[in-house]
Amino acid sequence: MTAPRSSRPRPAGHRPQWGKRVAMGAAVVVLCTGGIGHAVVTGIGDGIKRVDAFEGLSDRPGGGRGTNVLLVGTDGRDKITAADRQRYRLGGAPCHCTDTMMLVHLSADHDRATVVSLPRDTYTEIPERTDETGRFRPAHALKLNAAYAEGGPGLTVRSVERLTGVHVDHYMEVDFSSFMKTVDAVGGVQVCTVRPLRDTYTGLDLPAGTSTLDGGRALQYVRSRHLDGAADLGRMQRQQRFLASLMHKAASGGVLLNPVKFQDVASSVIGSVRADRGFGPDELVGLGQAMRNLTPASSEFTSVPIAVADFPVPNVGSTVKWDDAGAAKLFQALREDRPVNTAPRAPHQAVDAKPPGPGEERPPTTVEVAPEQVRVQVLNGSGRAGLARTVDAALRAAGFTTTGVTDGSTQPARAHTLITYDPRWDRSVRSVAAALPGAQLRAVPGQGPAMRVTLGKDFTEVHAVRGQEQPRPRRAGLPVVTGDQVVCPETA
Repeated sequence: MTAPRSSRPRPAGHRPQWGKRVAMGAAVVVLCTGGIGHAVVTGIGDGIKRVDAFEGLSDRPGGGRGTNVLLVGTDGRDKITAADRQRYRLGGAPCHCTDTMMLVHLSADHDRATVVSLPRDTYTEIPERTDETGRFRPAHALKLNAAYAEGGPGLTVRSVERLTGVHVDHYMEVDFSSFMKTVDAVGGVQVCTVRPLRDTYTGLDLPAGTSTLDGGRALQYVRSRHLDGAADLGRMQRQQRFLASLMHKAASGGVLLNPVKFQDVASSVIGSVRADRGFGPDELVGLGQAMRNLTPASSEFTSVPIAVADFPVPNVGSTVKWDDAGAAKLFQALREDRPVNTAPRAPHQAVDAKPPGPGEERPPTTVEVAPEQVRVQVLNGSGRAGLARTVDAALRAAGFTTTGVTDGSTQPARAHTLITYDPRWDRSVRSVAAALPGAQLRAVPGQGPAMRVTLGKDFTEVHAVRGQEQPRPRRAGLPVVTGDQVVCPETA
C-alpha cells in the first residue's frame, strides 16, 4: 500500500468540545474496507469526498513498515434532525472544527492494529510557512486541534508528523452525524460499566452492567466528559472501549463479509467522509483484506503519555504537554512496526512515610475512579520548601494526571492538608482523598474538574491507589489495552 500527498477551516469561539469521534473515524476504516470485492468498494470509494492532505508537504518522516492512517473527527450536528439535536443535547451551531484525532497503525504482516489517541489540546509549534493565500506566517505555538483551523488537513498532517516522527500514509476525516448512522446500521453496540454513568450535560444515563446502545445513546457515551475528573482522558478511554466493541460487532456480525450488509452500512455513512486522494478503491480493498485477519486480541489501544495536563502557554491557554521520553518510545514502536508494550510499573513510594513494619505491605486502596482519570493541582501550605514538587511527582507516579508545580504554588501556612473540589466531581475527589489519608475536603462549586490539594503541616504520605476497572498506565495517559480486554465478556 503506497502513501499519497495536502490542506484548511474552523471558527473560533469558546464552545463545548464535541471531539468524541474516535470511534466513528475508525468505524469508517473498518466498515468501508471490508474485503468483499472490488466492485462494491469502487462504488463506495467514488462517493468519498477528497481532500489534498499531502500536497506541498516537505521534510516528512521516512516511511516505515506497515500503514499509518490519521483519523480526524469534525463537527456535523447540522446534518442531524432538530428533534435529535434536542434529544441528545447537541445545542449550538456546528463549529466545523476538529477536536479528536487518532493515529491508526496496521502492521505490515496485517496481524495487528494499534490505535493511539492524540489529545486535542496537545502543545505543538508550527514552523514558519507561507499559507495557501501567499501570506507569510512566522513560527508560533498552538494546540494541535488548532492546526486544522489554521491550515486544514495539510497542516494537521504536518503537525502530527512533526510531533510523532511517524509518516502518515493516509488521511480520513469524518463528521459525527455518520457515527449515529453507523451504530444503528450494525444493530447497536454493547458497552459495559461497573457503575452507573450519568452526565447531565449530554443526557447519558446508563445502569451498571451491559447496555446495547443505538446511535444516539452511543453518541452520548463517547461525548460525555463530566462523569468524573478525567475530562478528555476519561472520554478517550470510553471512546477506545467503544471502538473495540464496534470493530468486534462489525466483524462478528458479518458486516465485513456480506456485500449486501456491507453496502447498506457503508452507504449510510459515506456521505460525511473525506479522505486523501490516494485512498482509493484499491487501497480500500487492500486495507479491508488486511483487517479481516484482526481479532480483538490483536488490536491495541492507548494514548500519548502526558507529562503535564495543564501546561500554560502565553496567547494559547492551557495545553497538554507530552512526556517526551514516553512519547518517543511509543512512536518508535510504531515506526519499527512493533507492538506497543508498557514496562511494569515500579512500586509506588510513599512520600516522607515510615517504611511498613514486619508483615505490613500497604496494599493499594481500590477506588471507584481510577487515578489516571483524575486531574490534580498541588499547592504548598506546609512551610516545607520543595514539598509541592515532591508530592506532585509522587501523585503522578501513583497514576494521577497532575498539572505540574509553578512558582505560584506557595500558599499561606496551614495546619491541615486541604482538598477542594467541584461537587460535580464528588466521586473523583474520593480517589485523591484515599491517596492523601487524613486530608480535609471542601466543596467549591464552579472549580472545575481539577482537584486542588493544598499541603498542610500535617502531611505525611501519598498512599497507593488503583482503579477498579482497568490497570494503570506506566505514565499519565491511558494504559495499553487490547480489544479483548475491553469488549463486554458476553461478546468477546
